[in-house]
Amino acid sequence: MTTQDLPDFDDILAAARRLDGFARVTPLLEAEGLNARAGCRVLVKAEPLQRTGSFKFRGAYNKIASLSGSARSAGVLAWSSGNHAQGVAAAAQMFGISAKIVMPRQAPAIKIARTRALGAEVLLYDIGTEDREAIGREVASTEGCTIVPPYDDPAIIAGQGTVGNELANQCLAQGVRPEAVVIPCGGGGLSAGCGLALRHKLPETNIYLAEPADFDDTARSLASGVREQVQGRPSSICDALLAWKPGELTFALNHGQATGGLTVTDDEVRAAMAVAFEELKLVIEPGGAAALAAVLAGRLPEHYATVAVIASGGNVDGDTFAAALAAR
Repeated sequence: MTTQDLPDFDDILAAARRLDGFARVTPLLEAEGLNARAGCRVLVKAEPLQRTGSFKFRGAYNKIASLSGSARSAGVLAWSSGNHAQGVAAAAQMFGISAKIVMPRQAPAIKIARTRALGAEVLLYDIGTEDREAIGREVASTEGCTIVPPYDDPAIIAGQGTVGNELANQCLAQGVRPEAVVIPCGGGGLSAGCGLALRHKLPETNIYLAEPADFDDTARSLASGVREQVQGRPSSICDALLAWKPGELTFALNHGQATGGLTVTDDEVRAAMAVAFEELKLVIEPGGAAALAAVLAGRLPEHYATVAVIASGGNVDGDTFAAALAAR
């Protein structure tokens, strides 16, 4: 891939047309109690209410819809810790094609079970000793199926960008122009796509990307101007955001669009999950709560009167969610 493959705003509009009637237009939520806790007005884009419980369905559906009929008929393959897995499985089921998903044995049990329930074949691997991409590429080569990447793909980025397009439309419909938007970031597909839409419709808005503290590869990459990699073998409860290095295409976009990167601890994420449940009655998974956690923890570099955050997913197992509530 080269930067010539970068999607643009027209690709997001095309993705929105493909997704019309299939993806949900998720609400933009606000609560007085949340605003009081944050010290500013906070608008939350609720992607846990999306089909399959996260924004990932958007990109997966757009990618599969973009394939030729012959490519679709051969089936698709993806690798994922869970949200992309479910998005691909659901989209493949809707098109009536087969899907194989390479997932870590250590992924939340609820994500593995739901991926299987959507009709996909799950190929488990050990996250500490095996390479999911190598496994996936070998299977795809042998069986002739199309790889649906988790983030570094123009159609995936464009599909995820429909979140930002909707957010901007909802804000403008309310007469609101947020001074900052905070977006959870793993491989960077959501932030890259949303950045395209936000820069087009809300060009004055600052865009911040939120990551787990020990997986700050994008924050460091934005600061240095080159793609940095996570060092060592850190861990985080934010299983959806554990990319080791920004994508080539996603970073090319994020570097030109993002104001900066923010990091949050696991404890701050747990606190944000509890606040979202108490104030918005919304269940958010750890990775999906990273942006809200950054706002509540005071990570923004200056005070903004109005901030929008994307809650990117809600696929959390009961024990993890209960622990977050118990820690508040």
